[in-house]
Amino acid sequence: MSEQVTGKKSSARNKAASALRDVAIEKVRNIGIMAHIDAGKTTVTERVLFYTGMTHRLGEVHEGTAIMDWMEQEQERGITITSAATTCYWQEHRINIIDTPGHVDFTMEVERSLRVLDGGVVVFCAVAGVQPQSETVWRQADKYGVPRIAFINKMDRTGANFDYAVTTMRNRLGANPVVLHVPIGSESDFIGVIDVITRRAYIWDNDTLGAAYNVVEVPSELKELVERRRLEIVDTLSDVDEEFLTLALELEEVPEAPLRDALRRATWSQKITPVLCGSAFKNKGVQLLLDAVVELLPSPADRGLVSGTSPDGEPMMREPTDEEPLSALAFKIMTDPYVGQLTFVRVYSGILRTGETVFNSTRNKSERIGRLLRIHANKRDEVPAIVAGNIGAVVGLRLAATGDTLCDGKNPILLESVDIPETVISVAVEPKTQADTEKMGIALGKLAMEDPTFRVHTDTETGQTILSGMGELHLEIIIDRMTREFNVQAVVGRPQVSYRETISKASNGDGRFVRQTGGRGQFGHAIIRLEPGEKGSGYVFENKTVGGVIPKEYISSVDKGIKEALTRGILAGYPVVDVIVTLLDGSYHEVDSSDMAFQIAGSMAFQDAAAKGDPILLEPIMDVEVVTPEDYMGDVLGDIHTRRGKIGGMENRPGVQVIRSQIPLATMFGYATQLRSLSQGRATYTMQFAHYAPAPAKTTEEVLKKV
Repeated sequence: MSEQVTGKKSSARNKAASALRDVAIEKVRNIGIMAHIDAGKTTVTERVLFYTGMTHRLGEVHEGTAIMDWMEQEQERGITITSAATTCYWQEHRINIIDTPGHVDFTMEVERSLRVLDGGVVVFCAVAGVQPQSETVWRQADKYGVPRIAFINKMDRTGANFDYAVTTMRNRLGANPVVLHVPIGSESDFIGVIDVITRRAYIWDNDTLGAAYNVVEVPSELKELVERRRLEIVDTLSDVDEEFLTLALELEEVPEAPLRDALRRATWSQKITPVLCGSAFKNKGVQLLLDAVVELLPSPADRGLVSGTSPDGEPMMREPTDEEPLSALAFKIMTDPYVGQLTFVRVYSGILRTGETVFNSTRNKSERIGRLLRIHANKRDEVPAIVAGNIGAVVGLRLAATGDTLCDGKNPILLESVDIPETVISVAVEPKTQADTEKMGIALGKLAMEDPTFRVHTDTETGQTILSGMGELHLEIIIDRMTREFNVQAVVGRPQVSYRETISKASNGDGRFVRQTGGRGQFGHAIIRLEPGEKGSGYVFENKTVGGVIPKEYISSVDKGIKEALTRGILAGYPVVDVIVTLLDGSYHEVDSSDMAFQIAGSMAFQDAAAKGDPILLEPIMDVEVVTPEDYMGDVLGDIHTRRGKIGGMENRPGVQVIRSQIPLATMFGYATQLRSLSQGRATYTMQFAHYAPAPAKTTEEVLKKV
């Protein structure tokens, strides 16, 4: 006995876009789809859009027709660069989806997406299991406390191994995977999955592009495995949920409903990760993934109170409802050739309405809302409002940047911002003509506004424009966009490492700025203590002055001056990181003291202290993972050692060895060519930023020679 189910719901598209709230907040899901590059996450999203009726044909990444990869560079390279946003409907739920990049150079796109999401789908390749960027996105999701579901994709691929992929989740991510699906066959024999909870098998119909599937009895040869998996679910839930444990002890078999309730609770609290499987490319398993998103991931209401701070720094809470005062976070800026600047926002409470004035509490400025849009990749529908729990885009904001809070001016709140990682690589660019010079400044300004990990500055000595970013591909895309979108022609120099500086011992610094030019003078005086901070701590400022030796309004001026001085270290002019500054003492003049005078005094005090603090150069160290056939392992290891690399571990996989190491970025230029040469083109590698570490004396010497 079998029943046929069709999974295409085209009527969902016809929901009235003009309604302020088309579904209750409890039926909204804000999810991200994340993975290592090439695990198939964009294909998963394309299938989701097809089966929910948002598209009427299948977009394919390899054909350059994926709806979510709409930039020219994405379609040419077959990778996702920006986090595309879209909305679809499933089982009367509204699902806002952000499809994020898997390439490490675009990790900021994942970071800013996760900040505003309530749940995530992490896609793993059934052949490779957990890969380096999978680890990065997993850590980012942990940081923001995002509950997630795992989808083991590519079950049709040669070498697909579901159990291996689940084991890598446990071993490499420290996850607690709970297997909800048993695959029926694998590689070319993969035809469907068994839902362990319902004990039903789903076989997809190839003639309908997977839109229809048959629900049948579990094949006899898999019944024992399904029962074993079901017991494993009960055991795991009993370990993490006391309420469920009590029930499991009382009953011989736990019914489906309480089992699902416990799964939901454990997923929300991130004690488990439900694991599903399928093949998005072969149109198998995506409808069950959508069911799991609706059933197991939380709504904005389920995530609880919205936390922030008042203008005075006091903790504040808001209910995630339309009735509360407005609080929203700008998480992405994009320049659109037709409408200008688009600001993507997540509304946490209240309603964001067209034509209203909102207060940007991050910048202490007010702005008027122009048009509001619901986004579908690069297409958009105009809407009158964005309600609590939803994601949309604003046209017409000029001041808002990534991480800014937009709120009701009468009820201000400041939400937690977005962490912006350090840049690790730089290139110099020079415009080809005078006309390009004028256009380049505008283009780079707009691109930097969109992407906080892309920085632009002018070298004060050479006058060159320096672009800094997260990797070679990142800067390559930026320069490509500058040429295509803004028609700027430029000469690009060789990539350079972005070093940092810090101090190795504590010291005091004295900065006194006095200027008499006739009339009102300038006076500011600050004494500071400068100490090395923890690795990765950045800059910490503390005020320990007493008795009003420096008026309260000038304390922030000293801080501002020191921050400015941090941008150019005294050793080689690189930014200074990981320092603690304590303002100890100082003096002021009733008439001559000013904000600017104390900024300069702060800067002078820092430079004085840094010179005595034994400054050192820090170089970026990269996590490098090489997958190589065993025949070439010796050569690959030898080459890593010549690059000052340290081996962190090795793993056997069928037919290949995986080598994990940490290598200074300075030695990694041209590595792709060298690795191809060593392995006859058969080895591959991935690289991502790990941390900054003190550079050896020889490297420091070479860098200082160029200054």
